[in-house]
Amino acid sequence: MKTSSEVSSPIAGAEISKKLAQYRGLVEARLEKLVPEESAEPKGVHSAIRWSLFAGGKRFRPLLLLAAGEAFGAETDRLLNTACALELIHTYSLIHDDLPSMDDDDLRRGRQTAHKRFGEATAILAGDALQALAFQAIAEDEKLEPQVCAQVVREVARAAGTPVGMVAGQAFDLEAESRDVSGNELERIHRHKTGALVTCAARCGAIIAGATDHELEGVTRYGRALGLLFQITDDLLDVTATAETLGKTPGKDARSRKATYPALYGIDATRERAQAAYDEACAALDGIQRETRALRAIAQLILERRA
Repeated sequence: MKTSSEVSSPIAGAEISKKLAQYRGLVEARLEKLVPEESAEPKGVHSAIRWSLFAGGKRFRPLLLLAAGEAFGAETDRLLNTACALELIHTYSLIHDDLPSMDDDDLRRGRQTAHKRFGEATAILAGDALQALAFQAIAEDEKLEPQVCAQVVREVARAAGTPVGMVAGQAFDLEAESRDVSGNELERIHRHKTGALVTCAARCGAIIAGATDHELEGVTRYGRALGLLFQITDDLLDVTATAETLGKTPGKDARSRKATYPALYGIDATRERAQAAYDEACAALDGIQRETRALRAIAQLILERRA
């Protein structure tokens, strides 16, 4: 069995990169099938959906779900609808987060945010529709047994909402603006706002694949560490990257006095925390007797990401 120290050398090689590219292509194709065309009524809402969804996102959450599911033996086609559902949930959250009443941003994924291009009302409706489409994609997936489908719906609903999910995290984040926060408060924000859906992706892949309770426990620990790693690196990029590489407005967190790791700990200490989260994610995989190279590669790609 490999230990985390044995995977410190580069693991995102050509084979894994090719696999992740294949996953991304499958996700794009399935999203095209799941989302109505712009010509469908109401055209404004569907235009806003497609503008936001097909803006060149990394598809991190669906790729994670596919990698987790295949690690435990699931066929890709059993995983795709749920993988895409998480991307629909994620995109809806970005549309709503960018609204003037929330984070008030004008740039997302290198282009105008939905509310800047289509107006606030249409952007809100597009987000609402994406959330509904996500659950429709899972509920109508004939490849999932009813019991599995119900379990996946429960996982996604908990991760997207309150009290332990993404909506709670956004509320905690808004409450923390313009005031000092403790390290525990900051971690709570990130584990809810970003980490809940990331953990959900890893868990849903394992659940669909029929992983054992022990395996599910391990992949849950991995997902939690990975979600924290993703947000820590996101915080770092906000203070180190340009708008061209980041695809959104850099430095916005600092100007809004957002609770972030660099603001609380400084850049060097934040990088150390990112490395620690990466090590924790890899260590969680050490006890899983499955092929986890793709999951390790995803963790490494997040640790080293520049956009």
